Amino acid sequence: MMKKTLIMMVCLFVYSTIRAQNTHFTTVGSVEFEKTINMFAAMKKMINKDNESYMQQVYDQYKKNQPQFKKLKSTLYFINDKTMFKPDADETMQSGLGSSAQTTQNNITRTDLGTGTFITQKKVFEETFLLKDSVRNITWKITDETRDIAGYTCRRANALVLDSIYVVAFYTDEIAVSGGPESFSGLPGMILGVALPHENITWFATKVNEVTIDPKNLNPPTKGKPVNNKQLRTTLQAALKDWGDYAKESFKALLL
Repeated sequence: MMKKTLIMMVCLFVYSTIRAQNTHFTTVGSVEFEKTINMFAAMKKMINKDNESYMQQVYDQYKKNQPQFKKLKSTLYFINDKTMFKPDADETMQSGLGSSAQTTQNNITRTDLGTGTFITQKKVFEETFLLKDSVRNITWKITDETRDIAGYTCRRANALVLDSIYVVAFYTDEIAVSGGPESFSGLPGMILGVALPHENITWFATKVNEVTIDPKNLNPPTKGKPVNNKQLRTTLQAALKDWGDYAKESFKALLL
């Protein structure tokens, strides 16, 4: 019996070793993402006792004439330990109804995972900031749940960011870069899916391109007023102090 068990263990070890040797790990390429916002849910949250007299009408009119889900596209370029997240060109200009911080996509983020730093060109209302600081330290809890995203088997991980935003992420270790969309990173592989259930927002990869990337695509953004995380928080708190209940949601969205 022990002999059979030993033989089985050896066979499993050999199989695992051969499989690992034959697994291809991607380190250079791009990921095409689609951000989806449930506009009906997002707009309903904007209604409060101070604005319901007109916001309820705006909400009802929007539901009548607009689709429930707003979709925005972006691309993440990666070369080894460096990534660059860029909204598609026609997605960076948003105006009119549904153009709040929660429902747009204006950040251009370059992350250096080797040094643990990032640079984000961030549009905040009418002003542009160039945010430079350390990569957000996210305490992920990896689970056994998996799902297929863009042809890759991805494992689920959960976390809490900004003290109150619940995050569900799916990553693949077949792409050996610990990056992801926007400011999400820190898992043992590329994040191909992110869901913020309570914010009614998701990012999911639609296609992964294993191609040579021009290093110029990863040049850091340069436009905007230089700030760090602490300075940006202080600026936002001052700007939103008279915004009432709406300020809390905008504050979180602008810091993501």
